[in-house]
Amino acid sequence: MKTAYDEMYAADGSVRESYRSYASWLQSTDDDVIAHKREEADMAFHRVGITFAMYGEDAGQERLIPFDIVPRIIPAHEWKRLADGLRQRVKALNAFLHDIYHDQEILKAGRIPARQVLGNSQFRQEMVGVTVPEQIYAHIAGVDLVRADNGDKPAEYFVLEDNLRTPSGVSYMLENRKMMMRLFPELFARHAIAPVEHYPDLLLNNLRSVAQVGIANPNVVVLTPGQFNSAYFEHAFLAQQMGVELVDGNDLFVRDETVFMRTTQGPQRVDVIYRRIDDDFLDPRAFRKDSMLGVPGLFSAYRAGNVTLANAVGTGIADDKAIYMHVPEMIRFYCGEEPILSNVPTWELGKPEDRQYVLAHLAELVVKEVHGSGGYGMLVGPTATGDEVAFFREKIVAEPEKYIAQPTLSLSTCPTYVESGVAPRHIDLRPYVLSGKNITMVPGGLTRVALKEGSLVVNSSQGGGTKDTWVLEN
Repeated sequence: MKTAYDEMYAADGSVRESYRSYASWLQSTDDDVIAHKREEADMAFHRVGITFAMYGEDAGQERLIPFDIVPRIIPAHEWKRLADGLRQRVKALNAFLHDIYHDQEILKAGRIPARQVLGNSQFRQEMVGVTVPEQIYAHIAGVDLVRADNGDKPAEYFVLEDNLRTPSGVSYMLENRKMMMRLFPELFARHAIAPVEHYPDLLLNNLRSVAQVGIANPNVVVLTPGQFNSAYFEHAFLAQQMGVELVDGNDLFVRDETVFMRTTQGPQRVDVIYRRIDDDFLDPRAFRKDSMLGVPGLFSAYRAGNVTLANAVGTGIADDKAIYMHVPEMIRFYCGEEPILSNVPTWELGKPEDRQYVLAHLAELVVKEVHGSGGYGMLVGPTATGDEVAFFREKIVAEPEKYIAQPTLSLSTCPTYVESGVAPRHIDLRPYVLSGKNITMVPGGLTRVALKEGSLVVNSSQGGGTKDTWVLEN
């Protein structure tokens, strides 16, 4: 496999321009000082309680997400192109969501196969004809980007996936920045780094902007499934940072198709709910009847236009991996433009010719479940055992439409502190895009790093860590 693009070092070993000042500082700083700063960061994250609840074999455990003190640095011109591409992509995704729940023009035009949308488990028939404020469905989107080689062309950014349901991780972006500014104030004095700490204000303004018409001072709450959820720290953190109430299903009730919050002063109307609960569990009357997490009658209040849910019910269809491959066509259809950011080339295993190719090259490819997330339900061919490849072959043959395949990209690397010292590790980037009356974002996002040597899986649930992301302002 071709050597991955290194974010800090060029192929000839020289330091890239955006990293020169940082590299000079790093080289002149004593190793003992760095080690002490790393220990200080670990202790601080433990004190704050920034943990991630584990699922699977380690269910019930909470772990500290490893934080690396070498930042990922993005020059201003590079970020501008990324930001333009992200706005274009999220604009098209919101247009797609409005269209498929109303006139379905893109399906009538044959630009996307109707069966892939209407027959998809993430398509919510209950949302057909429902009007949402500003026609915004994905108020908060986390778009995963990777930089990788593109044949003989220079390395470029690709969109790996779109997270539109309940994208997580922004609290780590904010805490990473706070930690770096605390540990290394001298670095921020010598670099012009775009700020990110205003994200909670942007988020609150965005949520208020999509309240129902005529509400002068919308009441916003964050709805959590509870403290046993893997991202509970983030739910509490964002509510606190925005200065709004963190509630669970028992704190809310519906009367006359209006949502209220129980308070010591009596019922208080709720206008916007930033919900971190999946569709199925939002309302036991409309979806799963056994849900103990949601609010009975919430969906009826939503359909009546008396409360805004962010993100909207039914957004999952637009971040399903079977739909991902059609986003470039959405951009052409709704925006009349060519995509600024490219998708990763993708094989659709429901197609016989794609399936035939993938089955013949399984050991070279990455295979993903179309509804999977968190790095689960996937095969990374080059690092898989023979038994794992054979197991996935059987699964694909049995239910091919449940899978897609992509080439194994050599994700870019960034120097990272590991047990053996400083070594390159693969990274990705998740910027957070807010859609309301305008599309806004803070510069950068959450950089995730695969701490295991050679690993391409950056997810926190599978041992990945995080880095601060610096976008240079000049």
